[in-house]
Amino acid sequence: MNQAPIPPRTPRFVQLHQSDDGAVRAELARGLLNDPAHLHPKHLYDALGSRLFDAITELPEYYPTRTEAGIFARYAPEIAAQVAPGLTLVDLGAGNCQKAARLFEVLRPARYVAVDISTNFLQATLAHLQRQHPTLDMVGVGLDFSARLALPPLAGAGPRLVFYPGSSIGNFTPLEALAFLRQARELAQGGGLLIGVDLVKPLALLERAYDDALGVTAAFNRNMLLHINRLLGSDFEVSQWRHRALFNAADARIEMHLDALQDVTVRWRGAQRQFRQGQSIHTENSYKYTPAQFEALLREAGFSKLHQWRDAQDWFAVFLACA
Repeated sequence: MNQAPIPPRTPRFVQLHQSDDGAVRAELARGLLNDPAHLHPKHLYDALGSRLFDAITELPEYYPTRTEAGIFARYAPEIAAQVAPGLTLVDLGAGNCQKAARLFEVLRPARYVAVDISTNFLQATLAHLQRQHPTLDMVGVGLDFSARLALPPLAGAGPRLVFYPGSSIGNFTPLEALAFLRQARELAQGGGLLIGVDLVKPLALLERAYDDALGVTAAFNRNMLLHINRLLGSDFEVSQWRHRALFNAADARIEMHLDALQDVTVRWRGAQRQFRQGQSIHTENSYKYTPAQFEALLREAGFSKLHQWRDAQDWFAVFLACA
């Protein structure tokens, strides 16, 4: 007697993050009026900014994406040997989900939870992935995990492997990174954390990665001003600002800035800010670690049984830590 075919699964979605336009405008105004002015790097990623970042990952100067991919391609079986099959794979900042999807075959998760700030970004991708992996339970969660890392009941119980690739941990200060890692450990109880970390390396190599010859990173940074105009109602003129990237050796971080090319007054409803020529807006940090430094951070956050894999040039590391 023929058995009836198992019906294909359908991804499920829950949107936890609700945008508060007033709070966003207040945050942006505080940052612009601060001395020095600063903006949160999440505002780099509007629709155009996200496409520009995808282009950045294809540039010869930008080593992190391809170097991390090479580590996973080479060491995926070794990594999988340290991970119990049947975990829930929680993909933080999932985007197009491709980094996690390449690991499905070796990690063999029972459930895939893709986390991004909006489920709108995830719907088409998860529908496509579900057709490729019809038996895998898939959940999309709209969450701003830079504020608080906690999943809804729809994400399921049981051990979890929290996946945070791409060296995004570098956007946090070390104290913020420690707080985030502690939350990740709580989330992964009974499982672990799989995370990509960019390592300290020669100055010229670092700075070229964030200031490429084609000017794609400059366009990515300056596009933030157009995004701020839409969010805040400000009147930034992109032509009045230039991109600058530098390595701050004292803090072991790349900094991205936008420098005023002339004296500029930026106005928005109820306020304004004058910038002198050369004054900057600080738009992003990307902290770099030595392997020993990041191991110490993981242990301070409460992780144990640490494993790491690096590329041949010691440019990048992937860490697996037990929660």
